[in-house]
Amino acid sequence: MIPVTKSFLPPQKEYQTILKRAWDQGWITNRGMLVKELEEKLKAYLEVPNMIATTNGTLPLQIAIKALGLKGEIITTPFSYVATTSSIVWENCTPVFVDIHPDYLTIDEGKIEAAITPKTSAILATHVFGNPCDVEKIEMVAKKHKLKVIYDAAHCFGVKYKGRSIFEYGDISTCSFHATKLFHTGEGGAIFTRDIDLHHKLFYHHNFGHKGQEDFYGLGINAKMSELQAAMGLAVFPYLEEIIDGRRKAVELYNELLSTSGPKIIKLREETSWNYSYYPLIFESEKQLVNIKEKLDKSGIHPRRYFYPSLSSLNYLKSQEVPVANSISKRIICLPLYHNLGKRDLKRICSILN
Repeated sequence: MIPVTKSFLPPQKEYQTILKRAWDQGWITNRGMLVKELEEKLKAYLEVPNMIATTNGTLPLQIAIKALGLKGEIITTPFSYVATTSSIVWENCTPVFVDIHPDYLTIDEGKIEAAITPKTSAILATHVFGNPCDVEKIEMVAKKHKLKVIYDAAHCFGVKYKGRSIFEYGDISTCSFHATKLFHTGEGGAIFTRDIDLHHKLFYHHNFGHKGQEDFYGLGINAKMSELQAAMGLAVFPYLEEIIDGRRKAVELYNELLSTSGPKIIKLREETSWNYSYYPLIFESEKQLVNIKEKLDKSGIHPRRYFYPSLSSLNYLKSQEVPVANSISKRIICLPLYHNLGKRDLKRICSILN
């Protein structure tokens, strides 16, 4: 079987050796030495000044909305994982969808301003498959209308745009360290901001609001990463270049072997240093996609319809018109992609597709 993705698992002995340090300390949660060490390693690797490791990639979105004091409407994308929209609703705000760019698949920056109303408080946009939004234009619109900007950068570990970490853009960026991501902690995530005062607020929000053991800065919840998760991250970290290189080689072989007259591939924004996180294909029709997926599934190859369906179809939201996102979501599929996907398997996949 060839799955759509496969978690990188470091040698078990290496994980156990790191984990033993927490065992020896008798400290397995509440920001022990492993979490702090992982944060420092990742800040250096990603070239970011501030970072908070969290227990998953969804809580950072909810904390970001809370910390920025957002109310009313938040402009967002219908082409993302459900956590982007559900976090807005969970925090008692209203998602307002803006359609996506047909090539980049990110929110269409040219349509954002028309969606702004007196109730709009922020823009929450997703960098799709590691492909950055037009961050400069979004920043211009946000400044003009005095809006906050949050980026869901769940797919963006290691991505740079114009020489800067993608996590450096916006008021707040978030990331996922889920087991399916190229860097993972089993389950986990992170939250980033350049603003040191906002970082302080985000930090106490993720730790019950604590100010020491007997006092509180303010409201908080529990989003702390455990030592068990951090140990996995520390065990995976030394293999990052190997992981990314393996994915890069698979992408290059896909590009070489797949017919240029077939489905479209994603268009990367110029000046992007990509991380080879996904390999999406856009078919001419949903019928064609379903036909190909059935053939692949019968051959033991399991791609994923991702993102599907469009978030505009969620049953707890009012319907909104986003024709490009609705069309793309029905015609897009992500092919298998992981660090050790072999040439023979890649050739099999491409042979069926071609």
